[in-house]
Amino acid sequence: MNGDKAPVSRSLVRFPPSSRGGGWLVGLFLVTITLIAYGPVWHAGFIWDDDSFVTNNPVIKGGDGLYRLWFTAATPDYYPMTFSMLWVEWRVWADNPLGYHLVNVLLHAFSAILLWRALLRLRIPGALLAAGLFALHPVNVESVAWISEGKNTLCMVFYLGGILAWLEFEDSGARRWYGLALGAFVLALFSKTAVAPLPLVLLGIAWWRRGRVEWKDVRQVVPFFVIAGAVCWVTMWFHYHRAIGQEVIRTDGFWSRLAGAGWAVWFYLYKAVLPLNLVFVYPRWKIDARSVLSYIPLILFAAALVLCWRHRRGRGKALFIGLAYFVAMLLPILGFLNVYYMRYSLVADHWQYFAVIGPIALAAAAMETQLGRMARGKHLLQLTTGAALLAALGTLTWLQCGMYAEVETLWLATLARNPDSWLAHNNLGLIWLEAGDRDEAIPHFQRAAAIDPGRAEAYLNLGMAFAQKGKMDEAIAEYQKALAIAPRMDQTHVNLGVALMQKGELDEAIAEYQRALAISPGVRGAHNNLGIAFAKKGQLTEAVAQFQKALEMDSDDEGARKNLALALDRLSLTPPP
Repeated sequence: MNGDKAPVSRSLVRFPPSSRGGGWLVGLFLVTITLIAYGPVWHAGFIWDDDSFVTNNPVIKGGDGLYRLWFTAATPDYYPMTFSMLWVEWRVWADNPLGYHLVNVLLHAFSAILLWRALLRLRIPGALLAAGLFALHPVNVESVAWISEGKNTLCMVFYLGGILAWLEFEDSGARRWYGLALGAFVLALFSKTAVAPLPLVLLGIAWWRRGRVEWKDVRQVVPFFVIAGAVCWVTMWFHYHRAIGQEVIRTDGFWSRLAGAGWAVWFYLYKAVLPLNLVFVYPRWKIDARSVLSYIPLILFAAALVLCWRHRRGRGKALFIGLAYFVAMLLPILGFLNVYYMRYSLVADHWQYFAVIGPIALAAAAMETQLGRMARGKHLLQLTTGAALLAALGTLTWLQCGMYAEVETLWLATLARNPDSWLAHNNLGLIWLEAGDRDEAIPHFQRAAAIDPGRAEAYLNLGMAFAQKGKMDEAIAEYQKALAIAPRMDQTHVNLGVALMQKGELDEAIAEYQRALAISPGVRGAHNNLGIAFAKKGQLTEAVAQFQKALEMDSDDEGARKNLALALDRLSLTPPP
């Protein structure tokens, strides 16, 4: 790799790129190895937020869902293509997880085929090996085996399809390919805005192919930058106002985030090279912005890029473009913007789904080139080495898929590798609480509260566990701890009201229900419980009004309907004053 001339592509498994039969064989090969490696997901279920994202999502289930997905703020994030796919899938699979998993795996396999074609067009050695590594890399399991991350697998298809259309436009000059590239980019953004850096990638492609970026190249990608900016603005509005809302995600400043970006880049590169001990929730780093040592990872990576740039006329060219691509595609999740998941960890495997292509392509090209020199035409060594690497990664992927079998397995596996995961303890406690095993749930909530005393959810859940055991004083104490941290947590006010009502403290209970409704008029259970409290005080007119409001919010609320009937009956029997 030297000068401005890109190397001719070769592959560890040699199918002629121009051969239609060879192309079909490559596609069949990539789909087959992907289906085999992801075999465990055929028996997997829904995990964590799959219920709110799919199975219990009223927008996905609603007949008017498509309109609401595209033209209203009914979803926490503006990913209308992803939600539209789920809207269609719900009508095919309903609550059967197998179908959703099948779609995710096939989308991933198709992306591997598109990656192979794109690397061939870019004349990068080892294109087929790189596609196989991408298909089987364990770091991608989180994106493929987690149904909610179908936004990644769908987005990748449009993203790589857009790059292929762009390459066709560059080679043919036909404007229709430019339009297809732009359209694919829009669909990719509507699937997930993580691909917003694509315009930078297109400029990088120009430099890789011609050794320079011309004004024509910049002019052609300007519409991509404009569209990316517009869609990102809409998505960030949704994320900050709908997904995050009043939540505090991070309190650190710019310098801490800048240092953390350096940590994150090396973390992702390490996991791309050595994908071992992958965790659903990694420990959340504490970065001291005042310490010079915190900036060393960032400085080292910047120095590596500068060194590669200085040797861009030789082998440094491939290293520079691979690492630059890696950083560019990580930009949205390096910590400069608040992302809801950063409440739990500053890094996640699914965040490098698009970026990992860079290190994979570099590794495959290096192996192809080096083995080609060593083997000197002995294709058996090349084929054996490539097959062994793919088999090793496929085995790791198979094993990693087991973590996503069902939600309890996921949190137990997380705790095995990250014992101080607040989220895993809290959610495992919720699983036990829902199963009716309060004694098993309480220690997990207590551990979650001890790990991070500043989060209200563990105290709320601990209060619910005590309440279910009939320990109202302990429940009230935990609810009050939660409200001291998050006074506007409406459901905590409702739960506190229930506990107070159980103790016969009706006036205090009424006050809590009213506080909950002042925060959120639609909070679950507040109107019905407030009506019950009024009824117990003999204030039947006020009780009737609350039961009616509860039914206005949810006409299927049988509890509110029965309470309203009883209150009206009692009211009709009450003599006038």
